[in-house]
Amino acid sequence: MQSSDFIVTRSDLQQCKTIVTEIPDGDALPAEALLVKVDRFAFTANNITYALLGEQLKYWQLFPAPDGFGIIPVWGFGDVIASRHPAVAEGERLFGYFPMATHLVIEAADVGKRGLRDAAAHRQGVAPVYNAYARVGDDPAFAGRHGDHQALLRPLFMLSFLVDDFLAEQAQFGATTVILSSASSKTAFGLAHLLHTQRKGIRVIGLTSPSNAAFVRSLGCYDEVVTYDAVDMLDATSRAAFVDMAGNASLRAALHRHYGDNLVYSGRIGLTHQDGSDDVETLSGARPTWFFAPDQIRKRAKEWGPGGIEARLGAAWQDFAPRLDGWLTIVDGRGPDAVRRVYLDTLQGRIPPDQGHMLTMAA
Repeated sequence: MQSSDFIVTRSDLQQCKTIVTEIPDGDALPAEALLVKVDRFAFTANNITYALLGEQLKYWQLFPAPDGFGIIPVWGFGDVIASRHPAVAEGERLFGYFPMATHLVIEAADVGKRGLRDAAAHRQGVAPVYNAYARVGDDPAFAGRHGDHQALLRPLFMLSFLVDDFLAEQAQFGATTVILSSASSKTAFGLAHLLHTQRKGIRVIGLTSPSNAAFVRSLGCYDEVVTYDAVDMLDATSRAAFVDMAGNASLRAALHRHYGDNLVYSGRIGLTHQDGSDDVETLSGARPTWFFAPDQIRKRAKEWGPGGIEARLGAAWQDFAPRLDGWLTIVDGRGPDAVRRVYLDTLQGRIPPDQGHMLTMAA
């Protein structure tokens, strides 16, 4: 059987193509394996971060590709079209981490009523969430546009939730203002929503480009929206925490110089700016540090016990999700050409912030 796979050159993400690979058909599957047809998946700027950090965080190993190339992981839905596992039937629908491809073979393990895990050797050594698949065929929360919202935003909202939880645990490091760069990004406005609705007394400032400023203001979850060229107008007398979604070293340096010792936290989350540079000067204020979500997950899983994270995240999502219809327009794309176009537009920052793209590799 053949699968169509969208691959990128690891050393130059501008270079991409679709290839055909051979995979086992249903009769040739190993024991307890599943053959899954990838139905539809979300593609956002967060997937570009997966590619940029593919070596460091082992994202490239999850879905093997030819030497020098990689398959970017995506969140989406797949349907089981052949099963060698007695507890998983053909026709089951799964939600989880998929390749940008038409098919995937899963070595099913830890199969339970609500989900299963891919036990393939090359998929180990990463956070467990990246190998987990939810069984969602009968779950209305994953049907239709609700499912699209889950694929587009639920994984990003979990990151927003974990950053908010980390900041709250540290009492925002004594800050009265939290500044978010790349404020139009889905992770940023998810975090802004949590800070705005749950952290009383905290002023939330969004930094964005002039072209995205109107959209960011329309969200209603930022107390102030400031364009990147006007950061020197911010009130530097207040203690501020900076959550850097953009990864722009020049912006980061400008904020550190402006706030000085009043910048009490500088956390790095994303790389949407992709300037390829890092800090070239010693910055005043808090030292920039990476926020690593799996560390917070492990900490809270131990403290909150089984199901504790899921319950709290679920409650936060229930408050957030109803707002998405007014914030995002879902755009569907089908076939390798559509996948390539959305990939390159996302890589170059050409996707309007009020769009969410759901893609299918099959033509």
